Amino acid sequence: MNGWPDASTYTLELLQSIYESPVTIVVLNSDGQIVDINRDPSVLFGSAREDIMGQPFTAWLDESSREDAVSTFGRTLAGETGTQPIRFVSGDGRYSDFNVHAAPLRHKKKIVGVVMCMYDIGDHKRSLDRIHYMAYYDDMTGLPNRRHLTNRLEEALKNAGQRGNSFAVCYLDVDRFKLVNASFGRDSGDMLLLQIAERLTRFFPQGCLSRMEGDEFAGLLPDVRDAAHVSDRLSELIRMFEEPFELSGVPLHITMSVGVSIADGMEEDGAALLKKADAALNRAKENGRNDFQLYTADFEYQAIHKLTLHHELLEGLQKREFILHYQPQYDLASGRIVGFEALVRWRHPIRGLVPPGEFIPAAEESGIIVPLGEWVLREACRQNKEWQDAGMPPLPMSVNLSVRQFSRRDLIEKIAEALRETKLDPKYLKLEITESMTMDVQRALSLLKELKELGVDISIDDFGTGYSSFNYLRHFPIGSLKIDRSFVWDIADNPSNAAIVASIIAMAHNLELQVIAEGVETIEQVRLLREHGCDEMQGYYGSPPLPGSGIEELLGQEGGGTLIPT
Repeated sequence: MNGWPDASTYTLELLQSIYESPVTIVVLNSDGQIVDINRDPSVLFGSAREDIMGQPFTAWLDESSREDAVSTFGRTLAGETGTQPIRFVSGDGRYSDFNVHAAPLRHKKKIVGVVMCMYDIGDHKRSLDRIHYMAYYDDMTGLPNRRHLTNRLEEALKNAGQRGNSFAVCYLDVDRFKLVNASFGRDSGDMLLLQIAERLTRFFPQGCLSRMEGDEFAGLLPDVRDAAHVSDRLSELIRMFEEPFELSGVPLHITMSVGVSIADGMEEDGAALLKKADAALNRAKENGRNDFQLYTADFEYQAIHKLTLHHELLEGLQKREFILHYQPQYDLASGRIVGFEALVRWRHPIRGLVPPGEFIPAAEESGIIVPLGEWVLREACRQNKEWQDAGMPPLPMSVNLSVRQFSRRDLIEKIAEALRETKLDPKYLKLEITESMTMDVQRALSLLKELKELGVDISIDDFGTGYSSFNYLRHFPIGSLKIDRSFVWDIADNPSNAAIVASIIAMAHNLELQVIAEGVETIEQVRLLREHGCDEMQGYYGSPPLPGSGIEELLGQEGGGTLIPT
């Protein structure tokens, strides 16, 4: 081969080329001392060449790599080759990560040292560390995340099984955090979460707190004795949040709801513990928030029952299992029927007639109350129009609006559509809303004015149990108030409730509003209501809620339904 160097020249030039390559090459003698390096050692070791020659390479090893590096060096002197990741630390404290390939250095067939070819893997390792961090830690708070906590729980379960100790899992949720975001913005909400995370780290042992998602956290309480011990600890946590936070210069009182499950050795995995703690958290929120709830076995049954009920409600709506009953409303002066309230009932194919108290809360929680409420509205209008067409006296029909219905943008359209489809005159429809719906005064006022323009009447239901003030009510286009049954049932024996009822009636009349009392069951209640000038009443003393046929029979009686003493 013309121009190709002879063997000895080729070998020397090849070695020179390799030695000048970007790969770091360090030559050690059999004592592990550095005898040569092909690059400026200040980058790796932070020292000049003359300062490192003859020094043991172990002087620049990080403690985490020392044992592996010394072991690799010994095997290489024994004739093996191998590759080992090693971390070096320079004199000024900088770390460098290399993948080191070690090979024996021979002279006259005798191993006299080691040649280390070192490849910088710092960028690669940093990428892997970042991927690991993103997989197991929350980027905003720096706390471990759900995946990390799940692994931590598996480890805790294993240790608990070996040592026989117990621990508790706490699932935490910031109460009404959405209101903070809506009021201050998401950036300020994130700042608040950082403050909350900091406060929680003071309560949970190091490494035992995780951010799950959004405003939810989870914590591990190791070495708990029993439920009483856990309750004491969680009471401390609730008290920690009595001190307000500060956001944009504004003091904020933030509360937490906490669900707790205690590992009793029966759990199959950490996920089961978390699920139980989450179920307990839901119960804590249902019970009013700002408290903790320990998991009990019946929670799971209740959760499944609730899901089943939601499914059956939707199916019942599709299969037309719901019916309306109608409760007469009486004029207290004449004793005559002056209207009705439409009340929904569920005719379950297996359980029979289900009381409203069992299914209305579930319908509200699941959102099924919206289509159910729309059906009630249409059916009540249809029935009222049918009675009028049959020659029965035209009387107003009261229909309750749920909070969810009142919050919908298409409320006015739905009511107008029901009146149009059934051809019912709007003056024979009365819509009952609760006091809580009027808390957003401007929105309530706008909606009520539109409803009034439709020609329907409006009544405030369950008055006295909410937040309305007469100052606001005088601006609302409403026609009547309905006194809640909780004030009526014992007015004959409770002077305080009797005084409240008298005050409501007097103030309502001053605002030119009609007053109807609900839940009237005795003649004594009737007499007292008349004495105080109440206009109308509704309750079992007059009539229980009846199916449509019962109302037809009642109105067909002699006297047109005059059932209460005048």
